[in-house]
Amino acid sequence: LGSSGILTTFSDVLHCTDMNRISAAECQAAYPVGVTDNMLCAGVKEGGGDSCHGDSGGPLVCDRELQGVISWGEVECSLPNKPGVYTRVCKFLGWIRRTMWEN
Repeated sequence: LGSSGILTTFSDVLHCTDMNRISAAECQAAYPVGVTDNMLCAGVKEGGGDSCHGDSGGPLVCDRELQGVISWGEVECSLPNKPGVYTRVCKFLGWIRRTMWEN
């Protein structure tokens, strides 16, 4: 439901794209400051497949299982060698379960 670029309008239609998981080393090279073990990167190395403005909080799903939550990336979407950065859900499963149980 986000946009497809920096100067585009937001879509009323849910979009999806195929992406690849980017290694931690490649992610650190793309973003030398700011990527932690609680994050993972995904995108298309050549560019063209990525989350964009308005997508934050959306899911990164692999084999029908939630792997990440869209967090941040470059100002311009889908740039080569600038993957999207996602919160790594597995790092927060304990907190998610406790919060759900308590509420």
